[in-house]
Amino acid sequence: MIREGIKNLIKHESDMKVVGETGNPLDIIDDVMKLKPDLIILDLSMPGRSGLDVLKDIKTLLPESKILVMTMMPEDQFAKRTLKAGASGYITKDSAVDEIINAIRKISSGRKYISQTLAEKLAEDLEENKADKEPLELLSDREMLILKLISTGKSQTDIARDLNLSVSTVNTYRSRILEKLDLKSTADLIRFAIQHNINEYNS
Repeated sequence: MIREGIKNLIKHESDMKVVGETGNPLDIIDDVMKLKPDLIILDLSMPGRSGLDVLKDIKTLLPESKILVMTMMPEDQFAKRTLKAGASGYITKDSAVDEIINAIRKISSGRKYISQTLAEKLAEDLEENKADKEPLELLSDREMLILKLISTGKSQTDIARDLNLSVSTVNTYRSRILEKLDLKSTADLIRFAIQHNINEYNS
């Protein structure tokens, strides 16, 4: 439904054209390599694979790629991670039509696109040191993903299968997350996720 909505927006713009689409993260890299689009609109929430991992793969294979991340993930928790990974912009799916088209045009022209709110947050962060960071900012991208999966109630075995990791590796990540967030148990992690709205963004 989201892809159809984006296509309907773009078809009314004379200088834009959709050249490909997919809902399967395993097809994205092949499609990008074959089509070499001027701009890629990428979601972070996809079945079977982290969109952030896909973003990093695209930037490794095609460093000049222009990628607009469009997602329901909260900006304050995920935007900086995607920009550091190489995204050219970050926008939420509930953004106004004009804002979406503006983001596409801005990135296509070689510039970056972020909201005014995020721009102000990034400016504030320049004045902060690590001790002042929000707890979630201390987590690596992989740790953040595993916390998100834990928040859905998935077992370590399920998470290991989904991410193609060993159970012991997932347990190590879980231990690091507990340490960084100063928590004691999986129940604490789930409560933390609820308090920070992490488990509301799984679709």
